[in-house]
Amino acid sequence: MTTRVLAAGDHFVQNRLLIDALRREVPGEVDIRELTLPWPVEPFGRVGEVDEASDVEDALIEALRGVEVCVTQMAPLTQRVLDASPDLRLFCVSRGGPVNANLEAATRAGVAVTFAPGRNAVATAEHTLAMLLAATRRIPQTHADLAGGVWRGDYYKYDNVGPELDGNTVGLVGYGAIGRRVARMLEGFGAEVLVHDPYVDVPGRVELPELLSRAHFVSLHARATPETTGMIGTAEIAAMPRGSVLVNCARGALLDYDAVCDALDSGHLFGAAMDVFPEEPIPADSRLLRTPNLVMTPHLAGASKQTAMKAASIVAADVARYVRGEPLAHCANPALASP
Repeated sequence: MTTRVLAAGDHFVQNRLLIDALRREVPGEVDIRELTLPWPVEPFGRVGEVDEASDVEDALIEALRGVEVCVTQMAPLTQRVLDASPDLRLFCVSRGGPVNANLEAATRAGVAVTFAPGRNAVATAEHTLAMLLAATRRIPQTHADLAGGVWRGDYYKYDNVGPELDGNTVGLVGYGAIGRRVARMLEGFGAEVLVHDPYVDVPGRVELPELLSRAHFVSLHARATPETTGMIGTAEIAAMPRGSVLVNCARGALLDYDAVCDALDSGHLFGAAMDVFPEEPIPADSRLLRTPNLVMTPHLAGASKQTAMKAASIVAADVARYVRGEPLAHCANPALASP
């Protein structure tokens, strides 16, 4: 029997990637229709009761008529969409967590929701290291000066130069797939790596106060939970050695950004680098836009061609398991993981 699938891709995880992956995994067994979502040309946001989704409920409802399986990155699986899509049985989200899906409502409706863990681990780890180096070596500032025709010899003054990774201590707050990759990269630079993560037991694991007091570089890799929200604030930054560098390519909720700006303004932090923010896009009047020695990128640490291809392959593999009647590998509502 042919399974009808909606590929609801966007301008990053494109429909062609999703369709190619589906054809590889389940050749000849799926009837695929397409819907292209506007992200990232148009920012995601809250849609109905779900977060970080494209505001396309009406178009999605129309495209899901008669569809059993949806593969997507940003489509909103809301109560309204579920109520209008009685044939839907599998909703595959090609990102690290299905934040754009109402899991409780999906479970009540008998719709299994899968996701793509680890899809962007390599890209995010590489971006984290690039951000750490950019903040430490003042790369954006020196480039901007040179591009503006200014040769700034004063950057070579002792008080203006940053520390080396070699022989220094780097603290990683969170030690999942991304944190582990960052640690391996840092060890290649000759850095000592400390880890704070209550869910792992590895060499170099310490409590947060010790990590902050010893590390000249701190990089955040924890998930945003009620326990980790705001975990790095004024007191924690003050506990870091003067002249330290702080990096956040994880989640904006982990960090008090006013405290970061205060520490940069005072010189307590030598530099900071952020890919995630408490409000995205950053408001035009945000203090972040006028704080010195802060390197910023617009939430794209996980953006690489390989991330998009891996995302498509991971969700397509679960579609294949569904078609074959096998348990799903990455099911967010486990009660529906098995046929």
